[in-house]
Amino acid sequence: MRLLTEAVGARRVIEIGTSNGYSGIWICLAFRNTGGRLITYEIDSDRAKLARKNFKRAGVDEIVTLVEGDAHEEVTKLKDPIDILFLDADKQGYMDYLQKLLPLVRSGGLILAHNTSNVRAPMQDYLEVVTTKPGLETIFLHEQDQGMGVTLKKL
Repeated sequence: MRLLTEAVGARRVIEIGTSNGYSGIWICLAFRNTGGRLITYEIDSDRAKLARKNFKRAGVDEIVTLVEGDAHEEVTKLKDPIDILFLDADKQGYMDYLQKLLPLVRSGGLILAHNTSNVRAPMQDYLEVVTTKPGLETIFLHEQDQGMGVTLKKL
């Protein structure tokens, strides 16, 4: 996460599915070099509370905005360009997030999708789009494990 964030010079990353904040911390560590900010969404209040503690403990809480609530609704408020979109929440919702946020992902930006190997079935529509839509190029990493889809927006 840190390496990809630095590689694209990301200054604005959107994460769907904060959980305990682990991935978000890695993203924020890249911001030391890129000067970016993370907006992360979590529906579970207990996880959000734990993530806030972890962000503070890691010293990155000043560059994180954690939005509690249903990301399907909350992301419709976003208007600014996105450098990286990281999907790690409800797998059946990946397609909805993609439809709502792909227009905001800048050309040369990345869409990262977690669990593309071990939880493929609920995200088949998403996987179909990112592997066939013109202007998107996707590779899959760690297919023998949980898997991560890395999609480059080319247009």
